[in-house]
Amino acid sequence: MTSHQQAAAAPRVHHPGLPERGRAGVGLLGELAAHTDGDLPTRGGRTTAYVYDSGRADVRDTAERAYVAMMEVNGLDPTAFPSIVTLERQVVGATATRLGGDDTTPGIFTSGGTESIMLAVKAARDARPDVLAPEIVVPVTAHAAFHKAGAYLRVTVRSAPVDPTSYRADPAAVADLCNENTVLVVASAPSYAHGVVDPVTEMAADAAARGIPCHVDACVGGWLLPWLADAGAPVPAFDLSVPGVTSLSCDLHKFGYAPKGASVLLFRDEAMRLRAYYACAAWPGYIVVNSTVQSSKGAGPLAGAWATLQALGADGYRELGRAALSATRRLMSGVEAIDGLVVLGEPDSTLVAIGADPAAARPLDLFALADEARAKGYFLQPQLSLDSIPASLHLTLTGVSGSGVDGLLAVLRECVEAVRPLGPPTPPADVVELLRQVDLSELDNASFAALLPAAGIDLTPGDDVTTAPVNRLLDALAPSTREAVAARFLSALYSPCLGG
Repeated sequence: MTSHQQAAAAPRVHHPGLPERGRAGVGLLGELAAHTDGDLPTRGGRTTAYVYDSGRADVRDTAERAYVAMMEVNGLDPTAFPSIVTLERQVVGATATRLGGDDTTPGIFTSGGTESIMLAVKAARDARPDVLAPEIVVPVTAHAAFHKAGAYLRVTVRSAPVDPTSYRADPAAVADLCNENTVLVVASAPSYAHGVVDPVTEMAADAAARGIPCHVDACVGGWLLPWLADAGAPVPAFDLSVPGVTSLSCDLHKFGYAPKGASVLLFRDEAMRLRAYYACAAWPGYIVVNSTVQSSKGAGPLAGAWATLQALGADGYRELGRAALSATRRLMSGVEAIDGLVVLGEPDSTLVAIGADPAAARPLDLFALADEARAKGYFLQPQLSLDSIPASLHLTLTGVSGSGVDGLLAVLRECVEAVRPLGPPTPPADVVELLRQVDLSELDNASFAALLPAAGIDLTPGDDVTTAPVNRLLDALAPSTREAVAARFLSALYSPCLGG
């Protein structure tokens, strides 16, 4: 029997990812809905991270229709699809006009904050071909995307300590790390973890005096802070109007309320934007020239962002900004009244970090608190400690958060009383010591998964999701070990050994 005959005679193997025969769309959509039953809710304000809800059903519907209408348009070649040029010019121009630029400000529409940051670092690196070992200097509170960019682009990231009380960058500490290899200085507006704006004016001026570009990471706050300023909030200067700021990133799928996959990277001049581009003619196919990391890319996110900006308008964003600001102030006041909780720093935005009061007689286990709140329908994002920065729970408040603040505060009060008897978090000392010594790269996924029950971690799919054990464990480890554990966990999660 030939190999072809053997293959033909072999029984057909069916896999849920590819059925032997095509299935009806109605059944598929029903199955998809069942798969998402365990997901966090994306609307209503009870998920205080990852999602941004305007509460405007008509705006969302318009954005969805625009997204689908452009889903098959390929952003690889703007000469083939000139519509993407028109839309990108309008989206970039609108963003620049609110952030210290105008219609002539060069920019790039990207898939998200990480890609915007990656391109900003690439542009700064490529602007200094004479520097053989390029470095960037960031506050320790800068987003992890800068470390990712450094790893991908072979740029060393040097982290400067921040003020231990305000959590804002310390300009002197940043300046101390700058040297002849520094190709970029970074400031946050605001930092994700604590919602505070770094002293951009001082940092950009010092960088400019040294001949170093300065990037402002306004991914989370760029399309929020201007509207908060319109509402009377004291917003520090942070955008392209600040001398020395040479680039700025702003995500429209955050407080722009656009569908996911929408960010804008602005540059002060054309020369720097050009360095973010990539072109290749060293092959026999079509000339590849990309403004982003991606080549082929659907134009759905661009159309969705354009439609959202048009549908909401400046008055809509002002109203949403006022609502989010009011909700944030009510939340902060309520948190400060709860025995055992404090707000870390003084947020300049609608991002809040809730910490355990260190002066309390019995400090709270915030990780257990997050699990208790999730069981009652509210997701609060755990943030681990780092050096002198304590662990916290992150909350992002949006335009719809106002209607849920009283309910959230009531849940927080209940949950605090429920976890107070537990005292501070206590990770399993034997597992912590094991993870400090074991070489995780030598374990396969099944072996790693077998360690999890010893740490009190049960990842069996179900309604009761508990993350406190893994967060307690990670918080007790050094950042490098945390990274190794997290990477191994992700590998195991996508393998059959964890079930699901």
